[in-house]
Amino acid sequence: MLVKTYGSAVYGINAEIITIEVNVTQGVKFFLVGLPDNAVKESQQRIESTLRTNGYKMPGRKVIINMAPADIRKEGSAYDLPLAIGILAASNQIPNEGLENYLIMGELSLDGSVNPIKGVLPIAIEARKHGFKGFLLPRQNAREAAVVNNLEIYGVDHINQVINFLSGELELEQTIVDTRNEFFAKVNEYDVDFVDVKGQENVKRSLEVAAAGGHNIIMIGPPGAGKTMLAKRLPTIIPPLSLYEALETTKIHSVVGKIDKETSLITIRPFRAPHHTISDVALVGGGSYPQPGEISLAHNGVLFLDELPEFKRTVLEVMRQPLEDRRITISRSKFSVEYPASFMLVASMNPCPCGYYNHPEKKCVCTPGVVQKYLNKISGPLLDRIDIHVEVVPVPFEKLADIRKSENSEAVRNRVVRARKIQEERYSGQNSVHCNAQINAALLRKFCELNKEGKQLIKNAMEKLGLSARAYDRILKVSRTIADLEEQENIQVHHLAEAIQYRSLDRENWAG
Repeated sequence: MLVKTYGSAVYGINAEIITIEVNVTQGVKFFLVGLPDNAVKESQQRIESTLRTNGYKMPGRKVIINMAPADIRKEGSAYDLPLAIGILAASNQIPNEGLENYLIMGELSLDGSVNPIKGVLPIAIEARKHGFKGFLLPRQNAREAAVVNNLEIYGVDHINQVINFLSGELELEQTIVDTRNEFFAKVNEYDVDFVDVKGQENVKRSLEVAAAGGHNIIMIGPPGAGKTMLAKRLPTIIPPLSLYEALETTKIHSVVGKIDKETSLITIRPFRAPHHTISDVALVGGGSYPQPGEISLAHNGVLFLDELPEFKRTVLEVMRQPLEDRRITISRSKFSVEYPASFMLVASMNPCPCGYYNHPEKKCVCTPGVVQKYLNKISGPLLDRIDIHVEVVPVPFEKLADIRKSENSEAVRNRVVRARKIQEERYSGQNSVHCNAQINAALLRKFCELNKEGKQLIKNAMEKLGLSARAYDRILKVSRTIADLEEQENIQVHHLAEAIQYRSLDRENWAG
């Protein structure tokens, strides 16, 4: 008897429906075809144990299972449950009516328990698109899938629940999530706040400018100056996620299985801080079966690289193209997948190996050549993609002991949101431009015009400070953002002056 059940495969951050055709006929042996990987092939043993443990049996006849489309590779153990249900229905151990209405996914334990899977959100979106009535899946993943409306979500703990539900003997409780209410209730839930930061007014100002324009930023300073603490608070002043951005971000984290059972939707901007020993594949994504890397997990959020010169040069260089294109394409011989990677890069570094170059109190023991060599670990092309360079100095005791509260993140964020709205209106006719950091040369000439005094100032800066030619565009973009924060239509001289001071590492002889 031929029976069809339905599952799904995830490629990139999108899913595709897989039709599982099970035919039990005369003969012997078990055949599983349709490009299954080893984890799918091993499902035979898990399914056989599950059926015997729960009073069913593996058919003593020929079982042929085809997973269509047959030219797409099927990966993982999430097909255990639809395969088992297909075998039971094709061997007349359970009725097969209504199977076409439900998409079924789940990994089976030997006793029939259903274990959680990855990529639930894109699968649920694809199930709704194809008109399925409902989605049967592990209970741990139910809230995540319930973000998708117009699709009945049923979380199960055991295969017997699926069998009894499909037989009409059991009513499962539908998992329902009010997506909008959940999103707006948690959109500002951060554990940290700028109010905790003592002193560092110049660095907080530079972070505000970076958040307002979407600019990448690098902080240079001695150990213990507060670089990591400041970086962790940057997401709290970036405009809140939109519902579309939240869904897109959740899809990426769903694919790698980083959504816990209590979470249905990621509502705050991601903050990813990989260790400097990370490999290039782990950073940008890839592998035999491609998975998103840290730059994609930081999509719509912040990627923080602490101690930037300690990262391997090859790791840093692979970021150059994603920083420009805001996406990463991973190609293999037979297919390619694309992951979004629109993130703010925040980097920090010591000014030298000992950490105390330019320190106001402690003496640096590094020779000038060593300092320059340390800085040269960061390539010019990568540094070119970082708009703001800011020096961080230790906070004096008087500031640390001051009991007065600093400005909180909400107040800073309000200014950033106003500046972003100005930019959205300005670039409303551009498809891929949403903030000042993303503008191209043509838009730069159009929206960053300078008056006579401004042209003279930047000319003097280029000549006297030894700024490189590549700093010119960055200075204009940052000055445009500073003007937006002040809600000024034109770039003024003081906007340029502030932007120029954010190019520390472009100065000749910075490292002696």
